[in-house]
Amino acid sequence: MTLPFSRPKPESWRSRLWRWGFNLFPAYRGTGGRVIYIAPDWREVHVALSLNWRTRNYVGTLFGGSMYGAIDPIYMLMLIKNLGQDYVVWDKAASIRFRKPGRTTLFARFVLTDEELGVIRQKLDENPSIDRVYPVELVDAWGVVHASFEKTLYIKKADKEL
Repeated sequence: MTLPFSRPKPESWRSRLWRWGFNLFPAYRGTGGRVIYIAPDWREVHVALSLNWRTRNYVGTLFGGSMYGAIDPIYMLMLIKNLGQDYVVWDKAASIRFRKPGRTTLFARFVLTDEELGVIRQKLDENPSIDRVYPVELVDAWGVVHASFEKTLYIKKADKEL
């Protein structure tokens, strides 16, 4: 399998266990997607989606539902892991633009930067909740975009009970 991007850091044992668990979780496994890399700090995640009998649609290309299902929970989990228990993160909306039929394995790369996490914390000091939009692309091994997504996530500080 040729990847269109490189892994910046080796996985830790903990992130590798998370990856294995994620790929065994029935709801995610059913999408046909596979998490192939989780950075030790959860700032970068890579996903692959292969064309096979479970992900193929009537016309022989990748099923759009599999495409979306493979990328759906990733940014939410990355934000939960990086922001911690003091914050609530929920998927709010998504949009999909199919650009080319998927006839080979497709890949997605998810990245959270220090700047993005800082902006979230700063905005939540000024507002009770915010929405953040994250673009995601499914690309083939040559970097050709087959589907573009925009994920909107709702974020707020968790209510603290005494």
